[in-house]
Amino acid sequence: MKKDFDDIKMSITDALELPLDVALDLPKIIVVGDVKVNITNHRGIIEYTNDLIRINSKIGMIKIIGDSLEIKNVLMEEITINGSIKKIEIIS
Repeated sequence: MKKDFDDIKMSITDALELPLDVALDLPKIIVVGDVKVNITNHRGIIEYTNDLIRINSKIGMIKIIGDSLEIKNVLMEEITINGSIKKIEIIS
C-alpha cells in the first residue's frame, strides 16, 4: 500500500514538475568545494564531533567525515556544516 502511495506521489510530482526534495520530503545536500555542506529536509542530529557528524533523514543517515567540522547553522529544515570535508556517505 505504501509503495502505491509513493508511486502516486511520484506521478503527481512529475506531472506538476515539482522539485523532488520538496514534494517527497527528500534531503537536499549542497556541497561547496571541500569546505561547506548544506543539508535541507533533515530529521535531526544523531552525532556531532570534530571529525564526524551524523544526521538523520527520510532516506537514512547522512554521515559527514572531515577535520575541524562545525555546525554553523541549525534550523528546523536546514543544517550548515563548515570544515574540511573529506567524505559524505548516505547509509540507508
